[in-house]
Amino acid sequence: MEIRLPLRVAFRPRFPATSTLLMLVLLVILTGYFVYPVLLIGLHSLNTSGSLRAEPVYGLDNWRIAFSNPELFLALRNTFGVFFSALIIEFPIAVLIAWVLARVRIPFSNALEFLFWIAYLLPTVSVTMGWMLMLDPHLGLVNRLLASLPFIDSAPFNIFSLAGIVWVHVVGGGIAGAVILLTPSFRNMNVLFEEASRVSGASNALTMVRVTLPLLVPPMVVVLAVRVARMFQSFEIEQLLGVPFGFFVYSTKIYELVRGTPPLYGQATALASITLVLVAVIVPLQRWLLNRRQYTTVTSGFKPGRIDLGMWTPVVFAGVVLVLVVLIAAPLVSLVMGSFMTRSGIFILTPIFTLDHWKAVLTDGIFINSLMNTLWIAGFASLVSPLVFSSIAYAIVRTKWFGRQYLDSLIWFAAVIPGMLSGLGLLWLFLRTPFLVPLYGTLVPLMLVVMIQGKTTGVQISKAIYLQIGADMEEQSRVSGAGWLRTYFGIWLPLLAPTLALLATMNFMMAANAVSSIILLAPRGTETMAILAIEFAEVGRRESAGIVSLLIMALSVGLAVVVRRLSLQARSYGA
Repeated sequence: MEIRLPLRVAFRPRFPATSTLLMLVLLVILTGYFVYPVLLIGLHSLNTSGSLRAEPVYGLDNWRIAFSNPELFLALRNTFGVFFSALIIEFPIAVLIAWVLARVRIPFSNALEFLFWIAYLLPTVSVTMGWMLMLDPHLGLVNRLLASLPFIDSAPFNIFSLAGIVWVHVVGGGIAGAVILLTPSFRNMNVLFEEASRVSGASNALTMVRVTLPLLVPPMVVVLAVRVARMFQSFEIEQLLGVPFGFFVYSTKIYELVRGTPPLYGQATALASITLVLVAVIVPLQRWLLNRRQYTTVTSGFKPGRIDLGMWTPVVFAGVVLVLVVLIAAPLVSLVMGSFMTRSGIFILTPIFTLDHWKAVLTDGIFINSLMNTLWIAGFASLVSPLVFSSIAYAIVRTKWFGRQYLDSLIWFAAVIPGMLSGLGLLWLFLRTPFLVPLYGTLVPLMLVVMIQGKTTGVQISKAIYLQIGADMEEQSRVSGAGWLRTYFGIWLPLLAPTLALLATMNFMMAANAVSSIILLAPRGTETMAILAIEFAEVGRRESAGIVSLLIMALSVGLAVVVRRLSLQARSYGA
């Protein structure tokens, strides 16, 4: 009897698919970049060695000092105080302006809306410097002019005060940011609701209070939630206006602790860890606000429309123009005038006006170096970021790869980490990781930071485009034998070109104006123009700081015009 043994089947290991490996690599890189620095902040809050380069010694001394030091908690209290004070002022004004732009028939409404975009895109450093040159209690242009009047004995305004800080927050992007977020929602509301109210005898004012505003509660809650999530993002205003009179918020306190002599890294990381805990509480609160209520205002019977205010139209138009003058023209005129004065705010010198400050700045090697650094960093961000964002969006929307939901959540998580905390975590990363230590002191860390700065906006815009465009062209490319890379570069990149150009311009602006996220990573020789403006102001060179701020503003406004042009082209392309 013949016995046949079964054939031995050779063992063939199963390797993960290429897509799985790509996703794992992407997740590891982004987790290391976004999450690991945050973990380092918590870890090194327990490091009592007092040095970034020394071997860590762990204990609870930093936390004991933090909880026994009233200055750290005072900085956090000041952060909340400034934010809510500004919010109470700016939000009602923004709601009213958004209603006017979207629901009222006024001249040049589209142009006025674009000017609010201009106001929002103005660099915070430039706006702050403009108001400093106007409202300095001793040399401010406005204060000096008012003090020359016979019935005014002293300067009526002091920008170096809590009121001054709140004011610059309101006019330095607070009103404009809320307007550009709220206006589309007001515009998309069905006019039939308002017509029904007016037919029943209600006035325009009563209709706005009883009908329009209640129906627009969800978008207003969204805007509030966005503002709450960005509570800890501010740095430049408090650094320029608060530090001179001893007023600190969390970001400026961390900067003082890290850049002090000696540096108090332990206390800085303890304060940062406390702030991270607050952020972890605020983010779920934000999501609860967003999901709490929902109204539907756009249906199949949607009817757009505007109301006519009659004799009040010129008054309302003048009011909106006046707000824009305060937001844009006032700091711009102040910077220009101050930059040409021998001493800003002093009119008794001979000559009153001079070109010496411009000559000094434009021939200063430090300024030229900062200009080149800005162009290198912003140029790198504008070229690389759109490709990175569109690739991440493609992986989330167009693939079924393992881990894409985690990737999407990771992008949203990184969006709520304030710039100063991110900068502190990355400082630990570059100085405590052996193969990254040689990169500290070069432009590479700054490039890596700004490259990913607009991550959430860039990814979400790219996702929207992928969702709008059908997948049939991609499927035909795959059927013809093209792989993923060839399909991406041959099909998707040409289709995404207008959007990528828009993202490139936006990322250039954000990178050129970045301060809080890179200032801890920018030692001498790697300063950008925005950081240089702050340094000039801190050493008393306000005219020079104003000139640098003016050049940053000119760059931002010029690019804002480009953004407008590209967005209109992208809109016509989509049509």
